[in-house]
Amino acid sequence: MNSLRLLIVDDEPLIRKAIRTALSTIQGIDILGECGSGSEAIEAITAKRPDLVLLDIQMPDCSGLEVIRRVGSERMPPVIFITAYDEYAIKAFELNAVDYILKPFDDARLRESLERAMQRISANTNAVIAQRLELLLQAHSRKWPERLVVRNGERMDLVSVETIDWIESANNYVELHCGAKQYLMAETMANLEAKLDPEKFIRIHRGRIVNTTRISAIHPVMSSTYAIELRNGIRLTSGRQYKDAVQQLLRS
Repeated sequence: MNSLRLLIVDDEPLIRKAIRTALSTIQGIDILGECGSGSEAIEAITAKRPDLVLLDIQMPDCSGLEVIRRVGSERMPPVIFITAYDEYAIKAFELNAVDYILKPFDDARLRESLERAMQRISANTNAVIAQRLELLLQAHSRKWPERLVVRNGERMDLVSVETIDWIESANNYVELHCGAKQYLMAETMANLEAKLDPEKFIRIHRGRIVNTTRISAIHPVMSSTYAIELRNGIRLTSGRQYKDAVQQLLRS
């Protein structure tokens, strides 16, 4: 391989700039471009066919894993994840020979990951890489996350899913209500709903998800709507289009 054709994907401009600066000192790297969202990444990967993608796990429009699903594991190039994920996720990446760098990262860690990636690209066929990415997707589809990563200024808060009472939509963000604490997370309701265990969390409204273990009572209101009463006394009104979900909860 004469040069490694690389695509940078991260929703933070400062992170992308730091990566580009670090890569400028490494010979044999050809940066094809930068993407600030998952949708941009899908388009760029399909059109430019990079040899390697530096891929952010958590982006507002879709996750890094969702990018792989939409591109297709058989067409996806090798990946180095940029992540602040929990220990379970990191183990899954390692088991499936997909590398990662943790935010905040240093140049030495980035260089080390790139060297490993180049060795794997040289040693492995496309079929082997596709198989490993597919195994990664399967590993994450088998277990619901125990924690969510929420950016809070310069730090990352790890919010236990078990502490969430309910979730509220806030435009392109969601607000996690955890007892007396609230966390604003850069995620859409649809994406977050797909990540949560449907046995524990149900969508009761276009803008509300509730932890079923926190529900103390359900009050019929009118026109197929309900008042969902939580143990802390909060009442949430369901939407008409979600009546089946509430009725299924009552039956179970």
